[in-house]
Amino acid sequence: MKIPVKDKANWFRDSKAGSVQCADASFYQKYMAAHKAEQIKKDEFNTLQNEVSELKSDMGEIKSLLLTLVQNQTS
Repeated sequence: MKIPVKDKANWFRDSKAGSVQCADASFYQKYMAAHKAEQIKKDEFNTLQNEVSELKSDMGEIKSLLLTLVQNQTS
């Protein structure tokens, strides 16, 4: 038996399996496309965060090397 999900048009809960299903195939495809786009956006953001962290680390190493170089020249 399919039980409508409250406040969600075209979504039903299967009372036997306990799963939630969409009755409208085109709506489901749009939903899945939007979900995939959101996942791609999150992955891109995480990639950018990692790259920024690596750049910060590299800049710290460069700064340390420059300070060492300056200290060695003044000695």
